[in-house]
Amino acid sequence: MRRNYQTAFSVVLVIVLVAVVNIFSSIFYHRFDLTSEKRYTLSPATVELVEALDDYVYFKVYLTGKDMPAGFQRLKNEVKEMLDELSAHSRYIEYDFIDPLSSDDPDLVNDAYDELMSKGLTPVDIYVSKSSGSERKIVFPAAVVSYRNREYPLQLLQSQMGIPSDEVLNNSIQSLEYSLSNCIRKLTVSKKTDIAIIDGYNCLNVDQTYAFEHLLSEYYNVSRVSIDGQLNSLASITEYGTDSVRMLNKYGAIIIPGPRKAYPEKDKFIIDQFIMRGGKVLWLIDAVDVSMDSLQNSPTTLAIATNNKLYDQLFNYGVRMETQLIMDLQCLKIPITTGNVAGRPQINYFPWYYFPVITPLSDHPIVKNLNAIKTEFVSPITPVDVANVKSTVLLTTSNYTRLFVTPDLVSLELLNKEPEKELYNKSNVPIAVLLEGEFSSLYDGRVPLEIMKNSLIDFEAVSVPTAMVVVSDADMIKNQFRSSTGMPLNIGYDQYTDIQFGNPEFFLNVMNYLCDDSNLISVRSRELKLRLLDSSLIKNKAINIQIINLVIPSLLIIIGGLVFNLIRKRKFSR
Repeated sequence: MRRNYQTAFSVVLVIVLVAVVNIFSSIFYHRFDLTSEKRYTLSPATVELVEALDDYVYFKVYLTGKDMPAGFQRLKNEVKEMLDELSAHSRYIEYDFIDPLSSDDPDLVNDAYDELMSKGLTPVDIYVSKSSGSERKIVFPAAVVSYRNREYPLQLLQSQMGIPSDEVLNNSIQSLEYSLSNCIRKLTVSKKTDIAIIDGYNCLNVDQTYAFEHLLSEYYNVSRVSIDGQLNSLASITEYGTDSVRMLNKYGAIIIPGPRKAYPEKDKFIIDQFIMRGGKVLWLIDAVDVSMDSLQNSPTTLAIATNNKLYDQLFNYGVRMETQLIMDLQCLKIPITTGNVAGRPQINYFPWYYFPVITPLSDHPIVKNLNAIKTEFVSPITPVDVANVKSTVLLTTSNYTRLFVTPDLVSLELLNKEPEKELYNKSNVPIAVLLEGEFSSLYDGRVPLEIMKNSLIDFEAVSVPTAMVVVSDADMIKNQFRSSTGMPLNIGYDQYTDIQFGNPEFFLNVMNYLCDDSNLISVRSRELKLRLLDSSLIKNKAINIQIINLVIPSLLIIIGGLVFNLIRKRKFSR
């Protein structure tokens, strides 16, 4: 009887404990991440973003279907786990996995395919191995994210040239938190930061930067601002730009898009004081003036140093712009007409060493895991030591780089010659540098005392902590135009080779890094270890591995059973 009471008491105690634990866990939420790299722990910036949601964000994920390869299945599982993690922090996160091509009706499948393509989603062709051979399958590793009356297409599989598929998959998984949270931020942001593109000085015009400005407008309020000619020089003090300094102060960042004419000192002073007040700047500086347009009518053109008068200012902040041109064996191919057959031009593609293709190697969150970046006539940048300023090289050339000093001729004859590889003896030449810290004004001690002490100008000699990025090629933001229609194409897209390079992501990351107060871009620096099996070892020692995995566990179970029986017999024989 007593034993029955004890049993009943134990059962009741267990039920009470389970109830208490459930009540406690519903009140005090916590999840335990036991992975070494904390892959299931969201960053504070992401948690703050999703916890602030006041309406539903719905993810319609198309990464599903029958017979998906293991890699895509892994990506699907990781996406689901990340969405579960986000929804654990906010009841406003909802999602569904949908196979868009599951219908047996070919017309419905084609309609679904066209609809997803029209939304900006890119499919991937894969081949699934079956007993009867391989079968072609189309997968959309993408999602459509909606919030209120807005939608945004989200690619879940990154594209990276020259990177093994396993690494591309792992890099995509590493970037999942940033991709999802950044998409939420883009859809839910209520007030966009103002960004000014400084016009004038023979810089890139509106048509050339159409795609770039459209890209930034998804995140920011972008406007073109002209400093030169906008101010009225009413007195000796106003010639230093009192009104313009105040005008620029409302912008979170400004962009200098490749000026080829000299900046007046007044305008340089205005930009300098904008920086001293914490303003962020993206400098796109062509140190050498040369263009492919000149080579359309002549086989040669002269490359000369650009006289924009900004080099002393940039040197003061922490970089020296070299008036040299970079040639690189890792480069873009350009179309050249080599003949004419039956009245139709014959076009072949040749490597143009003046257009380096840059593979980002840095682990900095701006460039980590980015696709290759297209450049045109780029120059070296040399970081210089400046007190209280930290420099970080973001982009460098390949290991096969050549430099030549301008002025010099750029000739199409280069296409007919094999490169002299011994001349390409430079490596990892910087072309984009991030500068962070407290900058000193270029005009400290150089302006009259009445200007420095004037309350209207409020001259600052040292900046508050701020940042800027210097890139030695303004053409990186320039869009091509479709030859058949004249419509502008996306930046970084080359219509001749039909390759989309990583230029859009690079510049979005740059501006997000400079302007993002939430520090969300820091999520891109997280790293998940790629734990892959050695395929060559598996192939060479497949039998041994199978024996180890099948025979040894069975032997251990048998030996354990024999030992247990032996101990049991000895115990009861006594």
